[in-house]
Amino acid sequence: MQLPPILQIGDVLISSDILTEKFCCDLSVCKGQCCVEGDAGAPVTMEEIAEIEECVDAVWQDLSASAQSVIDKQGVAYTDQEGDLVTSIVRGRDCVFTYYADIDDFDTHQPIRNCCLCALEKAYRAGYTRFCKPISCALYPIREKRFGNGLVGLNYNRWDVCKAAVAKGVKEDIRLYQFLRDPLVRRFGQAWYDELCEVASSLSIL
Repeated sequence: MQLPPILQIGDVLISSDILTEKFCCDLSVCKGQCCVEGDAGAPVTMEEIAEIEECVDAVWQDLSASAQSVIDKQGVAYTDQEGDLVTSIVRGRDCVFTYYADIDDFDTHQPIRNCCLCALEKAYRAGYTRFCKPISCALYPIREKRFGNGLVGLNYNRWDVCKAAVAKGVKEDIRLYQFLRDPLVRRFGQAWYDELCEVASSLSIL
């Protein structure tokens, strides 16, 4: 069945490949490179900046000395060349809230060495804060764009760093919108996500 390139649910325009393409992060391969590669930080809103600022004390000891220095000098966020608010970065790469540690692979139970992780999420999961991480991070590789007429656009941002995630998604038979269920519900609500699933089902995508 030929799908339209863009679908609409409520005020959200969705690229159809979000429903059709398969994806499942594979930290054992990428080791969190999406928090490192690139030339700018993660997009954030003014509301998120305020919440992040409240978390700084809770995550401070997990941050590198370089990251601490950047935060001291310019704060937790800045305006990039495109005029967007983004999290501050270190040496033009790492988000200031990244840290590196060994973790156990959920599937193989083997250690993943020197994995790039999020200090904000670590503090949240430990119960030290109420803010997990920017929604742009949680939604990746979906990128959100807001339009002046109140509409929101969602696009699938394809990146070589995520090749292993595509392969794992195919192997596990998990589509992108299914893999990102929790952040999509966080951003748009359960009723909206349920409607998204109904659309996918009606188009014989499930």
